[in-house]
Amino acid sequence: MPLSLSRRWPLRQLTAASSLILLVACAQHPTAADALPLAPAQPNPVVTLPIAPTEASAEIQPLQTFAQWQAGFREQALQAGISPSTFDRAFLGVTVDVDVIKADRSQPEFSRPVWEYLEGALSPVRVRNGKALLEKHAELLARLEQRYGVDRSVLVSVWGMESNFGQFQGNKSVIRSLATLAYEGRRPAFAQAQLIAALQILQNGDIQPDAMRGSWAGAMGQTQFIPTTYNTHAVDFDGDGRRDIWSSSADALASTAHYLQSSGWKRGEPWGFEVQVPTGFDFWLADGSQRKTVAEWLQLGVTLPPGNPLPSGSQQLSAALLLPAGARGPAFLVLDNFRAILKYNNSSSYALAVSLLAERFYNSGFIRGNWPKDDLPLSRSERIELQTLLSARQFDAGTADGIIGANTRKAIRSAQQSLGWPADGYPTHRLLESLRSR
Repeated sequence: MPLSLSRRWPLRQLTAASSLILLVACAQHPTAADALPLAPAQPNPVVTLPIAPTEASAEIQPLQTFAQWQAGFREQALQAGISPSTFDRAFLGVTVDVDVIKADRSQPEFSRPVWEYLEGALSPVRVRNGKALLEKHAELLARLEQRYGVDRSVLVSVWGMESNFGQFQGNKSVIRSLATLAYEGRRPAFAQAQLIAALQILQNGDIQPDAMRGSWAGAMGQTQFIPTTYNTHAVDFDGDGRRDIWSSSADALASTAHYLQSSGWKRGEPWGFEVQVPTGFDFWLADGSQRKTVAEWLQLGVTLPPGNPLPSGSQQLSAALLLPAGARGPAFLVLDNFRAILKYNNSSSYALAVSLLAERFYNSGFIRGNWPKDDLPLSRSERIELQTLLSARQFDAGTADGIIGANTRKAIRSAQQSLGWPADGYPTHRLLESLRSR
């Protein structure tokens, strides 16, 4: 879902390095498909980066009525080139959606462990359905591969992750959701920009207002694009004169391929592969900003699991070392195509799920390493406490907001190093208890 307010924000605007720094199991946004029983609770593709609201933002009180806001916004829209008839038709009967406000302000106390997230994302039903669709749409997917250079399995994987292959795209009015967020949300400027873009889509005639449905955050269609991303990357691949990502699988998949191509997808290259790290490895290197060639990682002692050959021609490719669950869990060398997926949805667990699901369609993509299932993710309040304690011990974690970003990870690494532990930057209950006792 290219750029959107919910689980994967203006994702594409962020750098790939920052995406790898985000805590894998935390700060994830759910995709539209996550509302289905078989779907995992995760981040939204190409939507907006999950940014936890502050305590103050949870008590936003608009200084004007919705009608007053709408009148003012109408002037902005007209100045942006929206016709009066388009605006008035789109806003006919639109009111504030309380459910959207609640969703925007929600701060789940607990997050799902990455291994549980992957279990849902890689469910047997989703794999089976994806295989069937690869066969059903073989001719279309071949043309998309030829045109954009993006692997067909990855396109089908994104399709499955975003909307369960088009079955669940969200049922909220995009105009109403974005108007609510622009009026009373945490990021009104972003919502207003998306709302202008949504009106441009209507004015262009690609969709009618009552059919423009999506997530509470404004992500739309079978692969969940936000309006601004739609305007820059949506494609009319079936040639009917409309860029219809809602009901045309060809348009939705072509739009996704176009976006991934624009995000740096490398034709014929792998996304990455599972590796093993040696005893005594310097885990400070397991950071998204630390990129080396695959050959250099191998020289540092990183190896492939027994029986797993090194992908052909990958020795000189640039890679980062990803530890989704810290030093005790599986490890992966991730390449440029993984970074392209991160621009679609800035969550490394999402990108890992897309990558592995694409391989599952061909009966591979099974992880060899063991997950540290005895070490569940910290709750939000525990993450805030950890940040507070780190700063109190002179390990500057920045603002205690419960978001494990670059500053907090650096502080965690420093604390771990002072304790003689692997400095992987992964927040654990063990570290929290150690800081409490000091």
